Amino acid sequence: MDEQTGSPGATTDNSSQRNGEEKPRRGSWTKAKRKKPLKDSNAPKAPLTGYVRFMNDRREQLRADRPDVPFPEITRMLGNEWSKLPPEDKQRYLEEAERDKERYMRELEKYQKTEAYKHFTRKVQEKQKGKRHRTEGGHQVTIDNHHEKDVEGKERSVFDIPIFTEEFLNHSKAREAEMRGLRKTNMEFEERNAALQKHVENMRGAVDRLEGDVMQERGRNGLLQQHLDTLRQALAASFSSVPLPGSGETPTLDSVDSYMKKLHSIVVSNPQEHEGLINTVRDVVNRLDR
Repeated sequence: MDEQTGSPGATTDNSSQRNGEEKPRRGSWTKAKRKKPLKDSNAPKAPLTGYVRFMNDRREQLRADRPDVPFPEITRMLGNEWSKLPPEDKQRYLEEAERDKERYMRELEKYQKTEAYKHFTRKVQEKQKGKRHRTEGGHQVTIDNHHEKDVEGKERSVFDIPIFTEEFLNHSKAREAEMRGLRKTNMEFEERNAALQKHVENMRGAVDRLEGDVMQERGRNGLLQQHLDTLRQALAASFSSVPLPGSGETPTLDSVDSYMKKLHSIVVSNPQEHEGLINTVRDVVNRLDR
C-alpha cells in the first residue's frame, strides 16, 4: 500500500520536474528568439529600397492628415498608393535607391579592407565560439534530452539569424511590393510596346504602298514626258513654215512652247484680221491628226 501510495507521488514529482524543465526551456527559447545580433556601428549605412524611400516621404504626412488611423493601416494605405503611383513618379524613387545601393557597395568594399571590419569579424567569431562552448558544457544527459537540446539549439540558431528581425520583415515586404509594382509597370510597357510594334508594322505597310504608287506615277510621268517630247517635235516641224505675223518667228524644239502661246494670242486677239493664218493653222493641225 505504501508503495502504491508513493508511486503517484513519484509520478507527480517527475511530472513537476518535467514541467519545471520545460518552462525554463520555453523561456530561454523566447529569449533567444528576441536576442538581437551584433551590430557593427562602423559599417556603412545599408541602402533603402525605392518603396521604403516612398514610405519615409509619405508616412509622416499621412499620419498628420489621419492621426486616428493605426500604423498597420497606414502601411497598407501607403502600399496601395505605391502600387497606383505613376511610373514616372515611381522611377524617381527607384533611381535614388539604385544610386544608394551603388554608394553602399562602394563604401562596403572599402570598409571590408579596414581594421575595424576585421575586429568586428573576430568579435562575431568569438561570440559564436563561446555559444558553442556553452551549448557543449553541462552535466551528462540522456539520449532523449540530447535530441531535445539539439532541436532546441537548431531553433535557437535559426531565430538568431538577423533575417527574422522586424526590420528585415518590413524590408522584405517592401521589396515584395516593389517587385509587384515593377512587374505591373513591366506589363504596361510590354502592352505599349506591342501597340507601338503594331503601329510600326502598319506604317511600314503604308510606306510600301506609297512607294508602289510613286513608282506607278513615275512610270506614267515618263510616258507623258515621251508623248510631250514627240508632240513638241511634231509641232516644231509642222509650224516651221508658218512664221508669226510681225516678227516672222518660226518654232524650234526649244522655243516651240513660247511660239504656240504667241500664235494662240495673235489668233484669239483679232481673228478677222488673221483669217489666212487661221486657215493655215487649221491645215497643219489636220495633218497632225492624220
